[in-house]
Amino acid sequence: MQNKNNKQKGYTIIETMIAVSLFLVIIMTGMGALLNANLLHQKSRDMRSIMDNLSFVMEDMSRNLRTGYDYHCIDGTPNGSVTGTNTHSCESGGGISFKSALDSSQWVYAIFEDGTIQKSTLGGTSGTFRILTPNEVVVDPVSGFSVLGAEPPPGDSQQPFVTIKLVGKIISKNIETPFSLQTSVSQRLVDI
Repeated sequence: MQNKNNKQKGYTIIETMIAVSLFLVIIMTGMGALLNANLLHQKSRDMRSIMDNLSFVMEDMSRNLRTGYDYHCIDGTPNGSVTGTNTHSCESGGGISFKSALDSSQWVYAIFEDGTIQKSTLGGTSGTFRILTPNEVVVDPVSGFSVLGAEPPPGDSQQPFVTIKLVGKIISKNIETPFSLQTSVSQRLVDI
């Protein structure tokens, strides 16, 4: 009789199942992390786009206010039309009216009750406002325009100075993100 050593070399079915299971767990964890990173990237890209739009609105207001003159602070929140064009200062107004250096027309920037910032280049009459803020942005009523030195000389010896304060939230994909922006603008034309 011959004694044969019949041992086969290789993996058993249990060892193969364990190896495949570990491989699947590692791949599933990696895929979850990859999908989560992709979702975070999309959210940050959307938020960046909205903030860029909001920054553009602030820059537009700043540029036009800087070159404008005869500032008129709008007390309270406008309700669709703005009346009165006498220059005056205020500590916190819901809007600002001024004459454009381009064509001396009356321009208005206002924060409306629905949380939008709107602009009128036709004196602020009803129906002439255009919404500037993106749909995802809601501006709180705490926001406003502070105007100092708007009265003409000799009653006022200060150069006109406007502070724009925007506080609100961005609602994107059911996530609310608060924001707070502020900028100050001084009139370019010498007024003192």
